[in-house]
Amino acid sequence: MSLMSNILAFPVQPVLPSLRRPAALVRAAVAGQAQWRRDRDLRRTLRSDSVPAPGQALARLRADEDRMNAARQEGAADYDLHQHVMLMIAILAESRLAMAQAPGPRLRAIG
Repeated sequence: MSLMSNILAFPVQPVLPSLRRPAALVRAAVAGQAQWRRDRDLRRTLRSDSVPAPGQALARLRADEDRMNAARQEGAADYDLHQHVMLMIAILAESRLAMAQAPGPRLRAIG
């Protein structure tokens, strides 16, 4: 019999609702990751003078993207595809950065 517990403790992390967007929009955002520069692009995307700490901008980015997606679905005249892609790129980049800096054990897939 072992004295070690078979229970793994993982830190609680907020679960964001998943984004379900057209494949072309997601592909454009994934492709844009290669050119993303946080200091330059996040400031421009947020229309801010400073860059927030990692993970701090995610809620605002998601809210802005939700509004942009609603405009896309409604066929609004002021819908800006370029801005929508930039928001998606920022969300992907900020999510990745927040996950990388979160404390706790990391899981990796084997196989």
